[in-house]
Amino acid sequence: MAKKRKNKEPLPEGMSRRQAKLAARAAERAALTPEARPYEGLAMEADLVALQEFVPSAVAELKVEGLDEPVNLCTVLPGAVAALVRAEAHGAGRYVALQVQHRTHNPGKDLAFALNWVKDAAPGATLTSTASDGSQPKITDLIAADQTLSPVEHQDFNWWLPENADINAQIDQGLKRANDSIVPSHHVEADVNGVCWWVDAGDKAHIRWIRTDDEDKLLTALARIAAKGELNLGEDTKFAGVFRTHGIIVPVFDLDRTTPWDSYGEKLAALDKVITEEIGNDAQLTADERKQLDNIKSRQVTIR
Repeated sequence: MAKKRKNKEPLPEGMSRRQAKLAARAAERAALTPEARPYEGLAMEADLVALQEFVPSAVAELKVEGLDEPVNLCTVLPGAVAALVRAEAHGAGRYVALQVQHRTHNPGKDLAFALNWVKDAAPGATLTSTASDGSQPKITDLIAADQTLSPVEHQDFNWWLPENADINAQIDQGLKRANDSIVPSHHVEADVNGVCWWVDAGDKAHIRWIRTDDEDKLLTALARIAAKGELNLGEDTKFAGVFRTHGIIVPVFDLDRTTPWDSYGEKLAALDKVITEEIGNDAQLTADERKQLDNIKSRQVTIR
């Protein structure tokens, strides 16, 4: 009988073969562990979460380290691809999408992978999958921590096509389908923690308030305010609950869809002050506040 061939793969210095296997398995498990808060530490955290999860059509210029020209960071690209570089004849420009078909459970690493790819990609190239493979630098090495975003919202996807583009029947049909799927959405200007987006869902409108507070402290603050009957944005509004996504909480309010979307700035700013005060409140919850907290938690919807 032939002798079993021993593994001749070189070992890390100071490790036995068993230790090397255990270290490799630990690295694999770490790679599969979702990032608790993938965009933490970035000033644009709330905007990134909004564009990835709640906004249908928007584009923002992003400065990427090591690249002279800005990258167009957008919600979605044709075919839900991860990134593309337009040829000069088609308007040029580098585009990276946050809403993609193929991804992992680590969106921060996926975004870093796509941004790193688009830096050196040739004109006409397309990245179909944003799934990170470990080759990308940290996202904080590509985006300055204090950099902010100024997304430009669109109510269609016509920005997909460069000016004077030759549109055949297939492209035109695909663009129409995409445009028909859009739910009207607007960024609400307000002096608050985070960003607020208004959306017309048809029967009613909503404001989704993407905040960057500690999850537990924010939920407790919302419960205290709800117990006072003050968790709303004025007449004909109602606190609907919260989304939980990417390590942060997103309060949602139901609204009268006939009320102008840009009329909520002052009400949001006033509520923001109350929320900030309650976040700093260390007193024990009353029975009614605990009830409100349990109610909010029981109805929260987790995305990813």
